[in-house]
Amino acid sequence: MITDEITSQLKELSNFSIGILHLFLQHTSASICLNENYDPDVQTDMENSLNRIVPEDKKLYKHTIEGKDDMPAHVKSALVGCSLSIPITDGRLNIGTWQGIWLLEHRDGSHSRKIVATINGKPK
Repeated sequence: MITDEITSQLKELSNFSIGILHLFLQHTSASICLNENYDPDVQTDMENSLNRIVPEDKKLYKHTIEGKDDMPAHVKSALVGCSLSIPITDGRLNIGTWQGIWLLEHRDGSHSRKIVATINGKPK
């Protein structure tokens, strides 16, 4: 979950009475979503579910040059998505009590990821 990292880097949020934070992930083998932020079992279940839906089996894909996890990562990214729009109210993200921003890495290894953040709204 990256909610705290996003909000700590966007000090400008506190300047908006109302608005929208748009987050765009600049990658095709990872995704971003809003989901349960309390129980860590949800993250495990999400990963297991995506792996069942999109298995890592080279026999299923033509695009395998970057490894058995590459094409499944592209499919998972397309299913979950690469952007979020979150309302801003009184200088804070207006998300539910149990919601948090997730960065889902669909490749087996560790990768550096970049998110573009854009804020539109009415200043305080």
